[in-house]
Amino acid sequence: MDSMQQHHPVPSHLEAFWQRFAASRGGVDPTRFHEAFAFGDSEPLARELAALVLHGAKRATAGSVWSFERRGLRLPAPGDLSIVTTWSGEPLCVIETIEAVVRPFDEVPADFAAAEAEGDGSLASWREGHRRYFTRECERGGRTFSEDMPVLCERFEVVYRAPASATLGA
Repeated sequence: MDSMQQHHPVPSHLEAFWQRFAASRGGVDPTRFHEAFAFGDSEPLARELAALVLHGAKRATAGSVWSFERRGLRLPAPGDLSIVTTWSGEPLCVIETIEAVVRPFDEVPADFAAAEAEGDGSLASWREGHRRYFTRECERGGRTFSEDMPVLCERFEVVYRAPASATLGA
């Protein structure tokens, strides 16, 4: 089996959360687990984006294909389940990938930018924020941002939320 296609197990510190989710669905095939992650690349950004997800505004996310390759992760596909966490790794919710399409950065459409619900929701705002984010990400991975770099455009839905006691931190 190619390392990019291997099933990654749920991280041990999230296993109890995953089991509660699976029990709420009458069982879930563990091979549907894709990854556990916090949005963004800083605690304030992770908190802001997770709040948008939990409040129902954010239903899409964009990721650099290069970042998935660098981490040895296959790209998410429809039906995959991922755990969204706080910056410190506490589970917030489980999302299910509905759609996953790779596009050049400069061909990401306005309706996708609106579904990400960041900034003012416009394509111009999306491009400005993501140009900065992908530039930082590329630098960390030894790459250079380009307008035609491959971007994974993922649409998702929240299928399970942590109990109300979980917080995003202040």
